[in-house]
Amino acid sequence: MVAPPAGSVERTLDDEARALLELGRALRRDGYTFVTVTPETHRRVDHRAREAGRDVARSVRDVFGWSRPFGPRLLPPPLLALARAASVLEEQGDFCRSRVRFSTLHGELFVHSAFPTLAKDAVFFGPDTYRFCDLVARELKGAGTLVDIGCGSGAGGIIAAHGADRVLLADVNASTLRFAAVNAALAGVETKVSLVESDVLGGIQEPVDSAIANPPYMLDGAQRAYRDGSGRYGEGLAVEMTKQALARLAVGGRLVLYTGAAVVDGRDTFLEAVKPTLDEARATWRYREIDPDVFGEELSRNDAYAGVERIAAVALVADKR
Repeated sequence: MVAPPAGSVERTLDDEARALLELGRALRRDGYTFVTVTPETHRRVDHRAREAGRDVARSVRDVFGWSRPFGPRLLPPPLLALARAASVLEEQGDFCRSRVRFSTLHGELFVHSAFPTLAKDAVFFGPDTYRFCDLVARELKGAGTLVDIGCGSGAGGIIAAHGADRVLLADVNASTLRFAAVNAALAGVETKVSLVESDVLGGIQEPVDSAIANPPYMLDGAQRAYRDGSGRYGEGLAVEMTKQALARLAVGGRLVLYTGAAVVDGRDTFLEAVKPTLDEARATWRYREIDPDVFGEELSRNDAYAGVERIAAVALVADKR
């Protein structure tokens, strides 16, 4: 179901979400910046901090970036009041910890789940998000109605909104859409955005001019929605998104998809899996590796990757003919 008409996103926020929005606005006014790293890098930075006796937050960035416990007096009273009104603080004895993080990207500020993202409905944000948004900014210079499939934090669709007439932020996870709504309002693009609770494109009935997607591509034993791509090597959801997008796009419409590809014996298993869909749709397409080696630590952690040489970050751009 599509949320109320574009332009009403901020008006649909409940009191807690409005407080979260105001918290983001206050952080931005204060000059807050933070680049979210991979979970492995985050763990290493945390380990160094513990070794140096600095595992408790000493700054606002430690609270809302590094997800460290903090004494309530650390935050300026207005920020503390907003965080409490947004119900994002977890009490831990004499300390608190934020359940959310704020990250900067393309001059905007985005709220998402705190580290570590262990919950099945966690809203992830990290280096893949930065690469995805760079790809979207480069490959989509203008669009009519654009759908961000499996939008997560909404970052891709929000970045694309500056060149689109209308953006549908679509996700099967209702709590994800709540973050996406706050982020759209925080970026000032709420007049172009509608929210759609949808499994891929199943909940969208209207014509689609362009689509973007950053589907999960790992095999995750915990089956976290933001991470588990299904299929033999994690390619399943990316293939399904490609299939549905090419079936629904208007002639001349474009799909921009960022995902990961497991490489086995030199073979790109995602490209092998998605090529029949591209051929059947008679799409014109381009494909390239953005990063040849991401999440290398997973090769030794997950038996399902036995035989996988590397996991590459890849970009697929397909045009409907």
